[in-house]
Amino acid sequence: METLLPADWKPWRSASPLGGRRPTKAEMAQATAAGSGRDDVLPFPTDRESAGLLRLLIVGINPSPWTAAVNAPFARPGNRFWTSLALADVVDQTVDASRGLCAADERMLAERGIGITNLVSRPSARADELTADELRAGGAHLVQRLGVLCPTAVGFLGVTAFRAAFARPRATLGLQGADVPDGWPPATQCWVLPNPSGLNAHETAQSLADKWEDVWAASAEA
Repeated sequence: METLLPADWKPWRSASPLGGRRPTKAEMAQATAAGSGRDDVLPFPTDRESAGLLRLLIVGINPSPWTAAVNAPFARPGNRFWTSLALADVVDQTVDASRGLCAADERMLAERGIGITNLVSRPSARADELTADELRAGGAHLVQRLGVLCPTAVGFLGVTAFRAAFARPRATLGLQGADVPDGWPPATQCWVLPNPSGLNAHETAQSLADKWEDVWAASAEA
């Protein structure tokens, strides 16, 4: 799948309100208290405009305080997300999102057909601070969005949250078979991957990259 963007395409997301610097503890606490999350990473501002342009939609659980403060996904240093994508050649270089996403990074993601969203928009320091109701509501909303976005593949980060969000207590890592969530678009692959947070001691950047290689290859063949 090749994504073709208009020659005059420009990033539309809000820049980091911190002007390209890392957040302080006070600013992270402020962002968490505001509960506003961050902008999705999509080629265009709406799902309808972005429909059919995504090879891979990556779904995180919810934003960290750091991510919310700089309006960039997986921004906290120590998270293996961007490193693992680069090791797997999903992106062409390791993105430093700790101060926000730069215009070149946003264009690269759009050109490669990569979108990034969250299951729940409310920021928290740990994913286990979310309620079951929040996870289920986020899962239902995600399925509705997939019907519009029509990505080739979805990579969901965090098997525990996936199980709770979609009432799939026996779900395991990897490509989900016939037991996909109710309403899941049949043409969209459903992958569950480990949480790349530094709190997940069971994984390394390389072990995560190995799993991303499988997702990226399968999405090219679809």
